[in-house]
Amino acid sequence: MNFVEELRWRGILHDIMPGTEELLNTGMVSGYIGFDPTADSLHVGSLAQIMTLIHFQIAGHKPFALVGGATGMVGDPSGKSAERNLLSEEALQHNLQGIKSQLEKFLNFDCGANSAQMVNNYDWFKNFTFLDFIRDVGKHITVNYMMAKDSVKNRISGDTGMSFTEFTYQLVQGYDFYYLWKNHNCALQMGGSDQWGNIVTGTELIRRKDAGEAYGLTTQLIKKADGSKFGKTEGGNIWLDAEKTSPYKFYQFWLNTSDGDAKTYIRIFTLFNKETIEALEVEQNAAPHLRTLQKALAKDITIRVHGESEYEKAIKSSGFLFGNTDIEFLNELTDVEVLALFDGVPNHTVKLSDLEEGINVADLLAVHTSVFASKGEAKKMIQAGGTSINKVKIASVEAIYNTEALIKSKYLVAQKGKKNYFLIVAE
Repeated sequence: MNFVEELRWRGILHDIMPGTEELLNTGMVSGYIGFDPTADSLHVGSLAQIMTLIHFQIAGHKPFALVGGATGMVGDPSGKSAERNLLSEEALQHNLQGIKSQLEKFLNFDCGANSAQMVNNYDWFKNFTFLDFIRDVGKHITVNYMMAKDSVKNRISGDTGMSFTEFTYQLVQGYDFYYLWKNHNCALQMGGSDQWGNIVTGTELIRRKDAGEAYGLTTQLIKKADGSKFGKTEGGNIWLDAEKTSPYKFYQFWLNTSDGDAKTYIRIFTLFNKETIEALEVEQNAAPHLRTLQKALAKDITIRVHGESEYEKAIKSSGFLFGNTDIEFLNELTDVEVLALFDGVPNHTVKLSDLEEGINVADLLAVHTSVFASKGEAKKMIQAGGTSINKVKIASVEAIYNTEALIKSKYLVAQKGKKNYFLIVAE
């Protein structure tokens, strides 16, 4: 199966220029995708493009990952309603390093002729003067041509208008394609379907400037079955960086995918072959409550992004809140991971000095914290056997808790019933 056929059966392909598939069938082709460097980490929204490059390399072609050090200073108007903030060179360089380290987890940068390569368009734009640019690039593309792009028309007709800086973006991205075509023999640019206009501008610049031939291919923009944006939660983006989104939360994001989305995502975001996916779908259809697709999807992506050990930790974390993982598991976690595990769970603080003296359990849960609204309610629930601290049922309303009960010398985990958790932090 060739590269384009692979994208087709996975439901990734959106549009393709005539002649592209024929070119790819002639032998190894160099192609690239651009990545936005406005943060020091990519998020799950970038994974579709990363997967495209992975399939491209597996098919024997040479992938280039272009990180837009120069274009990040400008901002792409495609699909946006307002101009974004421009970044300093220092901030961009920091972001580039973070992105490169993530791409190295997915692409092989040392495998011979089709080794992946990372390029930064700041390298060829930093000494390109404005006068040189309008003479060597601007004269080849008319304003009429640029105005015809949907991304430009939408912004100009909107309330905010469009700055000259953003208007020129398609020329800058078009020149990226020209430069890579000229210097790295890159004949193909790929990207999300919102990039079609910019990609076509690049092929047109190559044709008008050097009478050359270049091609474009776009992939589907990923949306959830309910029409909402993929990759966003109430807490914001789901990042690939463990410091920004813990491996546990990353795993839970994929595990909580709806049945309909799981069928789509397992084709797009994993490397499972058709037979494996179809077998998983048969299992899912026979017993949807077992969430076979979601578990396979979450496992595969979490391991590839964060590694096997972090996946195992995510499983144990899930077991801690929803199963039988022992309290001692918290000792394996960093403070950041503990707080991430209890994100969304009510957090309370208690003075360390008070705990050193010892606190009656009813006072701890109703006075020093607000796990219960009153001491009377706390005592009633304790006597009924429905309250635990550190996964051990509280034996008596007279029980005293001190620093010896702290996990990692800092935490107590209270429970009302089986599912209502409260994290108590001693400070």
